[in-house]
Amino acid sequence: MYTFFIDELGSFLRQMNPLKKRIGIIGGGQLGRMLLEESARLNIHFNVLESDENCPCASLAHTFIKGSLMDPAKIRELAAISDVLTYEIEHVHTEVLLELEKEGKTIIPSPRILQMIQDKGLQKEFYAKHQIPSGKFFLVNNKAEWQRLIPLLGSEKFVAKTRKGGYDGKGVAILNSANILQNPELIPFDGPCVLEEFIPCEKELAVIVARDQEGNIVSFPSIEMEFDPEANLVTLLLSPASVGSIIEEKAESIARRVVEALDGPGLFAVELFLNQSGEIFVNEVAPRPHNSGHHTIEACYTSQYEQLTRILLNLPMGSTEMVQPAGMVNLLGAKDFSGSYALENLDMVSKIPGVFVHLYAKAESKPMRKMGHVSILASSIDEVHEKAAVVSKNLRFVKDPS
Repeated sequence: MYTFFIDELGSFLRQMNPLKKRIGIIGGGQLGRMLLEESARLNIHFNVLESDENCPCASLAHTFIKGSLMDPAKIRELAAISDVLTYEIEHVHTEVLLELEKEGKTIIPSPRILQMIQDKGLQKEFYAKHQIPSGKFFLVNNKAEWQRLIPLLGSEKFVAKTRKGGYDGKGVAILNSANILQNPELIPFDGPCVLEEFIPCEKELAVIVARDQEGNIVSFPSIEMEFDPEANLVTLLLSPASVGSIIEEKAESIARRVVEALDGPGLFAVELFLNQSGEIFVNEVAPRPHNSGHHTIEACYTSQYEQLTRILLNLPMGSTEMVQPAGMVNLLGAKDFSGSYALENLDMVSKIPGVFVHLYAKAESKPMRKMGHVSILASSIDEVHEKAAVVSKNLRFVKDPS
Protein backbone atom coordinates (compact mmCIF):
# COMPACT_ATOMS: atom_id res chain seq x y z
CA MET A 1 0.00 0.00 0.00
CA TYR A 2 2.82 2.37 0.93
CA THR A 3 4.72 1.56 -2.29
CA PHE A 4 1.56 2.20 -4.33
CA PHE A 5 1.11 5.59 -2.62
CA ILE A 6 4.72 6.57 -3.35
CA ASP A 7 4.35 5.53 -7.02
CA GLU A 8 1.14 7.51 -7.39
CA LEU A 9 2.67 10.56 -5.71
CA GLY A 10 5.69 10.37 -8.04
CA SER A 11 3.40 10.11 -11.05
CA PHE A 12 1.39 13.14 -9.90
CA LEU A 13 4.52 15.24 -9.38
CA ARG A 14 5.81 14.29 -12.84
CA GLN A 15 2.50 15.34 -14.37
CA MET A 16 2.94 18.75 -12.71
CA ASN A 17 6.42 19.13 -14.23
CA PRO A 18 6.65 17.89 -17.83
CA LEU A 19 10.45 17.79 -17.69
CA LYS A 20 10.23 15.10 -15.01
CA LYS A 21 8.16 12.76 -17.16
CA ARG A 22 9.81 9.51 -18.16
CA ILE A 23 9.35 8.55 -21.81
CA GLY A 24 9.48 4.89 -22.84
CA ILE A 25 10.41 4.03 -26.43
CA ILE A 26 9.56 0.64 -27.88
CA GLY A 27 12.39 0.05 -30.35
CA GLY A 28 15.99 1.20 -30.25
CA GLY A 29 16.84 2.04 -33.87
CA GLN A 30 18.04 5.24 -35.50
CA LEU A 31 14.67 6.99 -35.25
CA GLY A 32 14.72 6.49 -31.50
CA ARG A 33 18.34 7.63 -31.37
CA MET A 34 17.52 10.93 -33.08
CA LEU A 35 14.55 11.40 -30.73
CA LEU A 36 16.95 11.03 -27.79
CA GLU A 37 19.56 13.30 -29.37
CA GLU A 38 17.05 16.07 -30.09
CA SER A 39 15.55 15.88 -26.58
CA ALA A 40 18.82 15.74 -24.63
CA ARG A 41 18.89 19.50 -24.07
CA LEU A 42 15.66 19.23 -22.05
CA ASN A 43 17.16 16.58 -19.72
CA ILE A 44 14.33 14.19 -20.55
CA HIS A 45 14.57 10.70 -19.04
CA PHE A 46 14.23 8.04 -21.75
CA ASN A 47 13.76 4.31 -21.26
CA VAL A 48 14.29 2.04 -24.27
CA LEU A 49 13.25 -1.54 -25.05
CA GLU A 50 15.18 -3.37 -27.80
CA SER A 51 16.42 -6.90 -28.42
CA ASP A 52 19.91 -5.81 -29.48
CA GLU A 53 21.98 -4.31 -26.68
CA ASN A 54 24.26 -2.71 -29.31
CA CYS A 55 21.39 -0.87 -31.02
CA PRO A 56 21.69 2.84 -31.91
CA CYS A 57 19.73 3.92 -28.80
CA ALA A 58 21.57 1.78 -26.25
CA SER A 59 24.36 4.21 -25.37
CA LEU A 60 21.98 7.19 -25.00
CA ALA A 61 19.10 5.67 -23.02
CA HIS A 62 18.87 6.34 -19.30
CA THR A 63 17.45 2.86 -18.80
CA PHE A 64 17.86 0.09 -21.37
CA ILE A 65 15.75 -3.06 -21.31
CA LYS A 66 16.90 -5.93 -23.48
CA GLY A 67 13.98 -7.88 -24.88
CA SER A 68 11.76 -8.60 -27.84
CA LEU A 69 9.34 -5.91 -29.03
CA MET A 70 6.79 -8.74 -29.29
CA ASP A 71 7.18 -9.80 -25.64
CA PRO A 72 4.22 -8.53 -23.56
CA ALA A 73 6.16 -8.97 -20.30
CA LYS A 74 9.03 -6.80 -21.52
CA ILE A 75 6.65 -4.11 -22.77
CA ARG A 76 4.96 -4.10 -19.37
CA GLU A 77 8.38 -3.81 -17.74
CA LEU A 78 9.05 -0.72 -19.85
CA ALA A 79 5.59 0.70 -19.10
CA ALA A 80 6.10 0.28 -15.35
CA ILE A 81 9.03 2.72 -15.33
CA SER A 82 7.61 5.16 -17.93
CA ASP A 83 4.92 7.83 -17.70
CA VAL A 84 4.22 7.80 -21.44
CA LEU A 85 5.04 5.27 -24.16
CA THR A 86 5.77 5.69 -27.84
CA TYR A 87 7.32 3.47 -30.52
CA GLU A 88 9.79 4.02 -33.34
CA ILE A 89 8.82 0.96 -35.36
CA GLU A 90 5.46 -0.56 -36.24
CA HIS A 91 6.35 -4.21 -35.63
CA VAL A 92 5.48 -4.38 -31.95
CA HIS A 93 2.97 -6.30 -29.82
CA THR A 94 -0.25 -4.26 -30.00
CA GLU A 95 -2.52 -6.42 -27.80
CA VAL A 96 -0.57 -5.64 -24.65
CA LEU A 97 -0.48 -1.95 -25.62
CA LEU A 98 -4.27 -1.95 -25.93
CA GLU A 99 -4.47 -3.52 -22.47
CA LEU A 100 -2.10 -0.92 -21.03
CA GLU A 101 -4.09 1.90 -22.61
CA LYS A 102 -7.29 0.56 -21.01
CA GLU A 103 -5.43 0.44 -17.69
CA GLY A 104 -4.68 4.16 -18.00
CA LYS A 105 -1.20 4.26 -19.53
CA THR A 106 -0.66 7.09 -22.01
CA ILE A 107 0.53 5.66 -25.35
CA ILE A 108 1.13 7.99 -28.30
CA PRO A 109 0.06 7.28 -30.98
CA SER A 110 -2.71 5.07 -29.67
CA PRO A 111 -2.29 1.32 -30.25
CA ARG A 112 -5.73 1.50 -31.86
CA ILE A 113 -4.10 3.52 -34.66
CA LEU A 114 -1.02 1.31 -34.76
CA GLN A 115 -3.06 -1.88 -35.07
CA MET A 116 -4.81 -0.52 -38.17
CA ILE A 117 -1.59 0.74 -39.75
CA GLN A 118 0.18 -2.58 -39.16
CA ASP A 119 -2.26 -4.18 -41.63
CA LYS A 120 -2.00 -2.62 -45.10
CA GLY A 121 -5.40 -4.06 -45.96
CA LEU A 122 -7.04 -2.28 -43.01
CA GLN A 123 -5.20 0.88 -44.04
CA LYS A 124 -6.72 0.79 -47.51
CA GLU A 125 -10.18 0.15 -46.08
CA PHE A 126 -9.67 3.09 -43.70
CA TYR A 127 -8.95 5.44 -46.62
CA ALA A 128 -12.01 4.20 -48.48
CA LYS A 129 -14.25 4.59 -45.42
CA HIS A 130 -13.12 8.19 -44.87
CA GLN A 131 -13.22 9.10 -48.58
CA ILE A 132 -9.49 9.78 -48.67
CA PRO A 133 -8.12 9.44 -52.22
CA SER A 134 -6.12 6.24 -52.65
CA GLY A 135 -5.65 3.78 -55.50
CA LYS A 136 -8.08 1.02 -56.42
CA PHE A 137 -7.33 -2.16 -54.46
CA PHE A 138 -8.43 -5.69 -53.68
CA LEU A 139 -7.65 -7.88 -50.67
CA VAL A 140 -6.60 -11.47 -51.38
CA ASN A 141 -6.03 -14.36 -49.00
CA ASN A 142 -4.37 -16.85 -51.35
CA LYS A 143 -2.77 -17.10 -54.78
CA ALA A 144 -5.94 -18.44 -56.41
CA GLU A 145 -7.69 -15.11 -55.86
CA TRP A 146 -4.97 -13.16 -57.72
CA GLN A 147 -6.02 -14.55 -61.10
CA ARG A 148 -9.62 -13.41 -60.67
CA LEU A 149 -8.92 -9.93 -59.34
CA ILE A 150 -5.86 -8.69 -61.28
CA PRO A 151 -7.92 -7.94 -64.43
CA LEU A 152 -10.36 -5.86 -62.37
CA LEU A 153 -7.58 -3.45 -61.36
CA GLY A 154 -7.49 -2.27 -64.98
CA SER A 155 -3.79 -1.39 -65.07
CA GLU A 156 -0.91 -2.77 -67.10
CA LYS A 157 1.15 -3.02 -63.94
CA PHE A 158 0.03 -3.46 -60.34
CA VAL A 159 1.51 -3.38 -56.86
CA ALA A 160 1.34 -6.34 -54.49
CA LYS A 161 1.96 -5.87 -50.76
CA THR A 162 1.90 -8.35 -47.93
CA ARG A 163 -0.71 -7.15 -45.45
CA LYS A 164 1.63 -7.46 -42.48
CA GLY A 165 5.34 -7.46 -41.78
CA GLY A 166 6.68 -5.45 -44.72
CA TYR A 167 9.13 -2.57 -44.31
CA ASP A 168 11.75 -0.63 -46.32
CA GLY A 169 10.56 -2.13 -49.58
CA LYS A 170 10.34 -5.70 -48.26
CA GLY A 171 6.98 -7.32 -48.85
CA VAL A 172 6.30 -5.04 -51.83
CA ALA A 173 6.49 -5.96 -55.53
CA ILE A 174 5.60 -4.07 -58.72
CA LEU A 175 4.38 -6.64 -61.23
CA ASN A 176 3.20 -6.87 -64.84
CA SER A 177 -0.47 -7.89 -64.92
CA ALA A 178 -0.32 -9.99 -68.11
CA ASN A 179 2.87 -11.74 -67.02
CA ILE A 180 1.41 -12.83 -63.66
CA LEU A 181 -1.86 -13.93 -65.26
CA GLN A 182 0.05 -16.10 -67.75
CA ASN A 183 2.61 -17.33 -65.21
CA PRO A 184 0.91 -17.67 -61.81
CA GLU A 185 3.96 -19.49 -60.48
CA LEU A 186 5.67 -16.07 -60.43
CA ILE A 187 3.32 -14.75 -57.72
CA PRO A 188 5.85 -13.58 -55.12
CA PHE A 189 3.84 -13.80 -51.89
CA ASP A 190 1.78 -16.38 -50.05
CA GLY A 191 -1.00 -15.48 -47.67
CA PRO A 192 -3.01 -12.27 -47.24
CA CYS A 193 -1.99 -9.44 -49.57
CA VAL A 194 -3.21 -6.16 -51.00
CA LEU A 195 -3.30 -5.82 -54.78
CA GLU A 196 -3.31 -2.16 -55.87
CA GLU A 197 -3.55 -0.45 -59.22
CA PHE A 198 -0.24 1.02 -60.33
CA ILE A 199 -0.39 4.82 -60.32
CA PRO A 200 2.01 6.39 -62.86
CA CYS A 201 3.83 8.88 -60.69
CA GLU A 202 4.97 12.37 -61.55
CA LYS A 203 6.42 12.67 -58.04
CA GLU A 204 6.34 10.81 -54.74
CA LEU A 205 5.60 13.20 -51.90
CA ALA A 206 5.30 13.14 -48.14
CA VAL A 207 3.77 15.48 -45.60
CA ILE A 208 4.58 15.08 -41.91
CA VAL A 209 1.65 16.04 -39.70
CA ALA A 210 1.65 16.44 -35.91
CA ARG A 211 -1.40 16.38 -33.63
CA ASP A 212 -1.09 17.22 -29.95
CA GLN A 213 -3.09 15.91 -26.99
CA GLU A 214 -5.49 18.87 -27.26
CA GLY A 215 -6.35 18.07 -30.89
CA ASN A 216 -4.31 20.89 -32.50
CA ILE A 217 -2.77 19.97 -35.86
CA VAL A 218 0.29 21.37 -37.64
CA SER A 219 2.13 20.14 -40.72
CA PHE A 220 5.64 20.47 -42.11
CA PRO A 221 6.33 21.72 -45.65
CA SER A 222 5.90 19.07 -48.35
CA ILE A 223 8.73 16.70 -49.19
CA GLU A 224 9.68 15.32 -52.60
CA MET A 225 11.30 11.86 -52.60
CA GLU A 226 13.47 9.87 -55.00
CA PHE A 227 13.88 6.12 -54.51
CA ASP A 228 16.49 3.47 -55.25
CA PRO A 229 14.75 1.31 -57.91
CA GLU A 230 16.21 -1.93 -56.53
CA ALA A 231 15.93 -1.49 -52.77
CA ASN A 232 12.83 0.78 -52.87
CA LEU A 233 14.51 3.02 -50.28
CA VAL A 234 14.59 6.82 -50.30
CA THR A 235 17.93 8.00 -51.67
CA LEU A 236 17.22 11.73 -51.95
CA LEU A 237 14.57 14.09 -50.67
CA LEU A 238 13.98 17.79 -51.26
CA SER A 239 11.84 20.20 -49.26
CA PRO A 240 9.80 22.12 -50.01
CA ALA A 241 8.73 19.96 -52.94
CA SER A 242 8.89 21.59 -56.38
CA VAL A 243 5.17 21.27 -57.08
CA GLY A 244 3.72 24.78 -56.94
CA SER A 245 1.41 26.28 -54.33
CA ILE A 246 -1.82 24.60 -55.54
CA ILE A 247 -0.41 21.06 -55.31
CA GLU A 248 1.38 21.96 -52.05
CA GLU A 249 -1.91 23.06 -50.46
CA LYS A 250 -3.74 20.02 -51.82
CA ALA A 251 -1.12 17.60 -50.46
CA GLU A 252 -1.21 19.28 -47.05
CA SER A 253 -5.00 19.22 -46.99
CA ILE A 254 -5.18 15.50 -47.78
CA ALA A 255 -2.48 14.67 -45.21
CA ARG A 256 -4.29 16.64 -42.51
CA ARG A 257 -7.56 14.88 -43.40
CA VAL A 258 -5.84 11.56 -42.80
CA VAL A 259 -4.61 12.62 -39.35
CA GLU A 260 -7.98 14.11 -38.43
CA ALA A 261 -9.60 10.79 -39.34
CA LEU A 262 -7.05 8.86 -37.24
CA ASP A 263 -8.39 10.91 -34.32
CA GLY A 264 -5.48 10.76 -31.90
CA PRO A 265 -2.25 12.52 -30.95
CA GLY A 266 1.11 11.70 -32.47
CA LEU A 267 3.46 12.39 -35.34
CA PHE A 268 2.44 10.94 -38.71
CA ALA A 269 4.21 10.78 -42.06
CA VAL A 270 1.69 10.63 -44.90
CA GLU A 271 3.22 9.27 -48.12
CA LEU A 272 1.55 10.47 -51.32
CA PHE A 273 1.58 9.84 -55.07
CA LEU A 274 1.21 12.79 -57.46
CA ASN A 275 0.13 11.55 -60.89
CA GLN A 276 0.64 13.21 -64.25
CA SER A 277 -2.85 14.76 -64.13
CA GLY A 278 -2.16 16.54 -60.85
CA GLU A 279 -4.23 14.13 -58.75
CA ILE A 280 -2.89 13.10 -55.34
CA PHE A 281 -3.35 9.67 -53.77
CA VAL A 282 -2.39 8.45 -50.31
CA ASN A 283 0.04 5.55 -50.38
CA GLU A 284 0.73 4.76 -46.72
CA VAL A 285 1.01 6.36 -43.30
CA ALA A 286 3.77 5.88 -40.74
CA PRO A 287 2.71 6.64 -37.11
CA ARG A 288 6.16 7.82 -36.01
CA PRO A 289 9.13 9.92 -37.08
CA HIS A 290 9.98 9.10 -40.66
CA ASN A 291 12.95 8.90 -42.98
CA SER A 292 11.43 11.69 -45.06
CA GLY A 293 11.69 14.09 -42.10
CA HIS A 294 15.34 13.76 -41.09
CA HIS A 295 16.17 17.10 -42.68
CA THR A 296 13.88 18.91 -40.21
CA ILE A 297 16.63 18.65 -37.55
CA GLU A 298 18.55 21.44 -39.28
CA ALA A 299 15.98 22.80 -41.73
CA CYS A 300 13.01 23.68 -39.48
CA TYR A 301 12.60 25.70 -36.31
CA THR A 302 11.17 22.55 -34.72
CA SER A 303 12.32 19.14 -35.94
CA GLN A 304 9.96 16.19 -36.27
CA TYR A 305 11.71 14.64 -33.26
CA GLU A 306 11.35 17.66 -30.99
CA GLN A 307 7.73 17.95 -32.11
CA LEU A 308 7.04 14.40 -30.99
CA THR A 309 8.74 15.05 -27.65
CA ARG A 310 6.57 18.15 -27.15
CA ILE A 311 3.47 16.05 -27.86
CA LEU A 312 4.56 13.29 -25.47
CA LEU A 313 5.16 15.88 -22.71
CA ASN A 314 1.91 17.71 -23.53
CA LEU A 315 3.80 20.92 -24.30
CA PRO A 316 2.73 23.40 -27.02
CA MET A 317 3.85 22.37 -30.49
CA GLY A 318 6.66 24.32 -32.14
CA SER A 319 6.84 26.17 -35.45
CA THR A 320 7.28 23.95 -38.51
CA GLU A 321 8.53 26.85 -40.63
CA MET A 322 11.69 26.14 -42.63
CA VAL A 323 14.91 28.03 -41.97
CA GLN A 324 16.16 27.31 -45.52
CA PRO A 325 15.33 24.97 -48.40
CA ALA A 326 16.73 21.55 -47.61
CA GLY A 327 17.53 18.11 -48.86
CA MET A 328 18.57 14.78 -47.44
CA VAL A 329 20.75 12.02 -48.84
CA ASN A 330 20.40 8.57 -47.32
CA LEU A 331 23.69 6.84 -46.57
CA LEU A 332 23.24 3.18 -47.45
CA GLY A 333 25.67 0.33 -46.92
CA ALA A 334 27.74 -0.62 -49.98
CA LYS A 335 26.43 -3.53 -52.03
CA ASP A 336 29.76 -5.37 -52.12
CA PHE A 337 30.65 -5.97 -48.46
CA SER A 338 29.49 -6.42 -44.86
CA GLY A 339 31.48 -5.64 -41.74
CA SER A 340 33.49 -2.88 -40.11
CA TYR A 341 33.59 0.25 -42.23
CA ALA A 342 35.09 3.66 -42.91
CA LEU A 343 33.36 6.59 -44.58
CA GLU A 344 35.27 7.62 -47.67
CA ASN A 345 35.64 11.34 -48.51
CA LEU A 346 34.16 12.51 -45.21
CA ASP A 347 36.84 15.20 -44.96
CA MET A 348 35.97 16.61 -48.39
CA VAL A 349 32.21 16.61 -47.81
CA SER A 350 32.63 18.19 -44.36
CA LYS A 351 34.07 21.31 -45.99
CA ILE A 352 30.83 22.08 -47.85
CA PRO A 353 28.74 24.76 -46.04
CA GLY A 354 25.28 23.62 -45.03
CA VAL A 355 26.11 19.91 -45.04
CA PHE A 356 25.41 17.89 -41.87
CA VAL A 357 26.46 14.23 -41.60
CA HIS A 358 24.49 11.96 -39.24
CA LEU A 359 25.65 8.41 -38.50
CA TYR A 360 23.49 5.89 -36.68
CA ALA A 361 26.05 4.12 -34.45
CA LYS A 362 25.72 0.81 -36.30
CA ALA A 363 28.75 -1.41 -35.73
CA GLU A 364 28.64 -3.07 -39.16
CA SER A 365 27.77 -1.99 -42.67
CA LYS A 366 25.52 -4.33 -44.66
CA PRO A 367 24.39 -4.07 -48.29
CA MET A 368 21.74 -1.32 -48.64
CA ARG A 369 21.45 -0.98 -44.86
CA LYS A 370 20.52 2.49 -43.57
CA MET A 371 23.77 3.62 -41.98
CA GLY A 372 23.16 7.36 -41.74
CA HIS A 373 22.03 10.41 -43.65
CA VAL A 374 23.26 13.80 -44.75
CA SER A 375 21.09 16.90 -44.37
CA ILE A 376 21.77 19.75 -46.78
CA LEU A 377 20.74 23.39 -46.48
CA ALA A 378 21.09 26.10 -49.13
CA SER A 379 19.48 29.30 -50.33
CA SER A 380 17.58 27.53 -53.14
CA ILE A 381 16.40 24.05 -54.09
CA ASP A 382 18.69 24.13 -57.14
CA GLU A 383 21.69 24.70 -54.89
CA VAL A 384 20.50 21.93 -52.55
CA HIS A 385 20.35 19.59 -55.54
CA GLU A 386 23.89 20.53 -56.58
CA LYS A 387 25.29 19.86 -53.11
CA ALA A 388 23.34 16.60 -52.88
CA ALA A 389 24.90 15.41 -56.15
CA VAL A 390 28.39 16.02 -54.73
CA VAL A 391 27.54 14.19 -51.51
CA SER A 392 25.96 11.22 -53.32
CA LYS A 393 28.92 10.88 -55.67
CA ASN A 394 31.67 11.06 -53.07
CA LEU A 395 30.47 9.93 -49.65
CA ARG A 396 30.40 6.13 -49.45
CA PHE A 397 31.11 3.27 -47.08
CA VAL A 398 34.22 1.19 -47.63
CA LYS A 399 35.88 -1.62 -45.72
CA ASP A 400 37.68 -0.45 -42.63
CA PRO A 401 41.37 -0.47 -43.62
CA SER A 402 42.60 -0.76 -40.02
